[in-house]
Amino acid sequence: MEMKKRISLELRNRTPAEVVDLVVDNCRSSDGEVEGLTDSFKELEFLSMVNVGLTSLAKMPTLPKLRKLELSDNSISGGLEMLSEKCPNLTYLNLSGNKIKELSTVEALQNLKNLKSLDLFNCEITTLEEYRESIFELLPQLTYLDGFDQEDNEAPDSEGEDDDEDEDGAEGADVTGDYDEEDEDEEGSEGGEVGLSYLMKEGIQDEEDDDDYVEEEEEDEDEDADGGVRGMKRKRDPEDDGEEDDDGEDDE
Repeated sequence: MEMKKRISLELRNRTPAEVVDLVVDNCRSSDGEVEGLTDSFKELEFLSMVNVGLTSLAKMPTLPKLRKLELSDNSISGGLEMLSEKCPNLTYLNLSGNKIKELSTVEALQNLKNLKSLDLFNCEITTLEEYRESIFELLPQLTYLDGFDQEDNEAPDSEGEDDDEDEDGAEGADVTGDYDEEDEDEEGSEGGEVGLSYLMKEGIQDEEDDDDYVEEEEEDEDEDADGGVRGMKRKRDPEDDGEEDDDGEDDE
């Protein structure tokens, strides 16, 4: 697919001024120049043109907000001064897999004052003696060259950060796990003792309550029995009635 057509498809009903990220990797430039990209992409911050057959950056549009530019696996051999003119705020530039051979070619990047990371991996320039030292001296604004700083510390990226977070998370999990396990053991042992004593007390209390309940029932039965005896009316015998009548008659 031609670069112009690819860019029009990537717009997806947006205007160029609305595009912040643009990826047109593996399309083809008909004449080795940047095609279909204009100054209208004024909000563009990330541009990737990997393996599109570029040989020149002469037709690079002015992209004042561009921060990250991917140009790996092309056939660029010079003309890098166009980047300082057209993309003055670049912080990351990937030129790996191009045909850059001389330090003088890279010297054109000195005017990119915000450039922090430059990748020249798989370029012929990397075979020069003291290549890294020379590049860092030539471009003092650089922090990382081919993914490493001057002390050979690897540049952080999204994957590296994720790995660090995973490691931190794993370590944190171990510490927390050990701590929780000990706590659970301590709580379990204490809880077991407390639970056992509590159950024993409950059992004793239940037995006492049962005894009290039995005693109360016996007392209630006794009271009911006594009350029943005391509360019952004694039937009067006829003889008693006769005696009372006799007594009454005698009195008369």
